[in-house]
Amino acid sequence: MGRIAGVTAAETRERLLKAAAEVFAARGYDGTRVADIAAAAGVSNGALYAHFGSKAELLVAALRAHGRRILAGLFAADPDRSAAELLLVLGRRLPRPREAPGYLVVEALVAARRDEDVARPMRDYVGERADWIAELVRTGQGDGELDPGLSPDALAHFCLLLAMGSALITPDLHAVDDAEWSALLTRVVAAIAPAERAESSPSVSPDGAESPPVVSPDGAESPPIAPPERAENPQ
Repeated sequence: MGRIAGVTAAETRERLLKAAAEVFAARGYDGTRVADIAAAAGVSNGALYAHFGSKAELLVAALRAHGRRILAGLFAADPDRSAAELLLVLGRRLPRPREAPGYLVVEALVAARRDEDVARPMRDYVGERADWIAELVRTGQGDGELDPGLSPDALAHFCLLLAMGSALITPDLHAVDDAEWSALLTRVVAAIAPAERAESSPSVSPDGAESPPVVSPDGAESPPIAPPERAENPQ
């Protein structure tokens, strides 16, 4: 069994990535053999090695392919989303059940702690994710949506911790109400907006309703209490 007749090299690669995601999710990295992935894809071991140099390389390639599919779907749904909106949309997905490829990152992170062959490509993968988020933050800062005083790298690291941690805390271990999670994320994004934008935004309660204005003893209404001003970053 080698290359499948009538199937292009690109199609064979996609078959291998799909098979790898399914087998790794079902058996774990250590419990998966290269032969298992080749058999699931319907190709020979030689055909697999023609595309990927190792099991570790295939694991990280499957992770990248899954991430590209998610982002492609988001941009196709609304190509004009702002940076802040995109962060919100991605964040709202985190506590929800995901397909098997969505948990590949858990297998990869665990394997990377024990196996340097996995750790090397995973460092590149995590670095790429961090760079992409940091660039998204810079875009938001340039458009006036996000506070220019924030470190894009620090915010990217925060987002990575949330995203990768959410793959560990699955809904069957601990679930959160969608509306409550969304309200929390809305407040987080408001907190990292420029001060003037945050002050002009209404306060949102956990149930998604705007906070009422404050009424003084003489009956005059005051605007909702604004969040405290951010401390300047130490130089």
